[in-house]
Amino acid sequence: MDNNWLYIGLFFLVAPLIPALAILAPLFLAPKKPNKIKSQIYECGIETYGETWIQFKVQYYIFALIFLVFDIETVFLYPWAVAYNSLPLFAVFEGVLFIIILLAGLVYVWRKGDLEWV
Repeated sequence: MDNNWLYIGLFFLVAPLIPALAILAPLFLAPKKPNKIKSQIYECGIETYGETWIQFKVQYYIFALIFLVFDIETVFLYPWAVAYNSLPLFAVFEGVLFIIILLAGLVYVWRKGDLEWV
């Protein structure tokens, strides 16, 4: 196999098989013993009443997205903070610019009122 394109072609053939096997394997290997209790809807141990499938408020998703943004900010800033003493001045300015952009996003969602729990 001297040709590098052959490796890439082989990768594109084999790569879809691994997730497909992971998805299809439980269909054949998992035990199938349905009963009345297993098919009931479970929601924190409380019996449901009325319509079970309800829509959540969009505010939950907005809170989750805001949390995700600032969580990822921490992941990106940690290596920068660890190597702060050995960074060139340009990298320090880039890090400060990154923090300013995130603070602008925080001010935006704060003024918009998305951080207030209703």
